[in-house]
Amino acid sequence: MSTVKFLTIEERLNVNAWDTDIYRPHIKIKDQEICRKCEKKPCTYMCPAKCYVQQGEIVVLSTEACLECGTCRVVCPYDNIDWNYPRSGFGVWYRFS
Repeated sequence: MSTVKFLTIEERLNVNAWDTDIYRPHIKIKDQEICRKCEKKPCTYMCPAKCYVQQGEIVVLSTEACLECGTCRVVCPYDNIDWNYPRSGFGVWYRFS
């Protein structure tokens, strides 16, 4: 009898590879003052890669683990996320589709 091990989502994400474009990030917060005024800050809990972290009243963005799903721009109630696809050759490389 063979045993089949199914990987969790976290295990699947850990095998992905990223080539981050440090000179031209594909995501930016347009205006930090708007983030300060945002009460719920949905980007901080809706981003599956946890790229957004609340530190005091501000939101800090780290693009290194971005999955390029676009959730952040959809959930931002103020349209305060500038999101584009990464330049060719940069971004996430999925190993488990």
